[in-house]
Amino acid sequence: MSVERRRSPELIGLPVIVGGHGDPTQARKVVTCASYEARQRGVRAGMPLRAAFRKVPEAVFLPLDTEAYDDASAQVMAVLGGFGPLEVWGWDEAYLGVGAVDDREAARLAGDIIATIRRQTGLTASIGISDNKQRAKMATNIAKRRPVDYGPRIFTLDANNWGELMGEQPTRELWSVGPKTAAKLSGMGVGTVNDLVATPRDDLIAAFGPHQGNWLYVLCRGGGDSTITVEPWEAKSHSHSCTFPTDLTDPADLHAALQGLVAEVVAQVVDEGRIVSRVAVTVRTATFFTRTKSRMLAPATVDLERIEPVVHDLLDDFESGRAVRLLGVRLDLVPTADLR
Repeated sequence: MSVERRRSPELIGLPVIVGGHGDPTQARKVVTCASYEARQRGVRAGMPLRAAFRKVPEAVFLPLDTEAYDDASAQVMAVLGGFGPLEVWGWDEAYLGVGAVDDREAARLAGDIIATIRRQTGLTASIGISDNKQRAKMATNIAKRRPVDYGPRIFTLDANNWGELMGEQPTRELWSVGPKTAAKLSGMGVGTVNDLVATPRDDLIAAFGPHQGNWLYVLCRGGGDSTITVEPWEAKSHSHSCTFPTDLTDPADLHAALQGLVAEVVAQVVDEGRIVSRVAVTVRTATFFTRTKSRMLAPATVDLERIEPVVHDLLDDFESGRAVRLLGVRLDLVPTADLR
């Protein structure tokens, strides 16, 4: 969103929705991101553009510009890397390790970072400060909600204010707690973070298993991972999908569409000097039933003539005759470290 507002400052303060070709009347296109003005009205990433339009018809709808976002991300990460050890998590998210500093020094440094990003890239940023990555992520979410005229979007969330700020929040506000986990907790009578704190560890392990049960026990108390991994971030896979304007039923049409998808993704993998270890095909029917089939490649390869037949075989494994709404292909990649 910052990229769009950098090139069009008149968008600041307006509800802005990015997705598809920027046409909210176009069928089967979804929201990629939305400004907080739009999110406050119920717009969420992944929502159909048409649904977003019904919620906020006066919003500014813009087409997705992946190349511009990639360039902006690289600029911001270069700035952040000058301040300390950096762990990149994606396009617009990273963790920066600054060592043992007090709250005042951390806030001063955060202000310097935001000002430097603004000066060197023209982009705005929000920073959450804490002693672990999960709590810092939640602090960033709070900072982002502050009005643009409030000042630098910086927020500290630590042991001193954790219970006061997070205790009565729904469990969905905890980092990594998705809708399914929140619904399962709700079924156990656990609606808030305080409810989760009061839940015995053994009960959580019984319901979610030892890994997730222990994680929830730690997470609701403000715990998390404080390790910064400075190795360059790299994608574990690349994928591409297509939602068809009208459902497809003819196998020949589906195979033709799949051929274009796999060629595009393989070209991306080749450009990055990576190698494919596994291929997967996803089919979503008109009833929104979604299923993925995958197969290992032995040996790993980037040879399209070897990858393409496997992908087509996977498509043939699906039940024929069903109307297909979406078709996707994913290529899992060999880690770069394994290629050295």
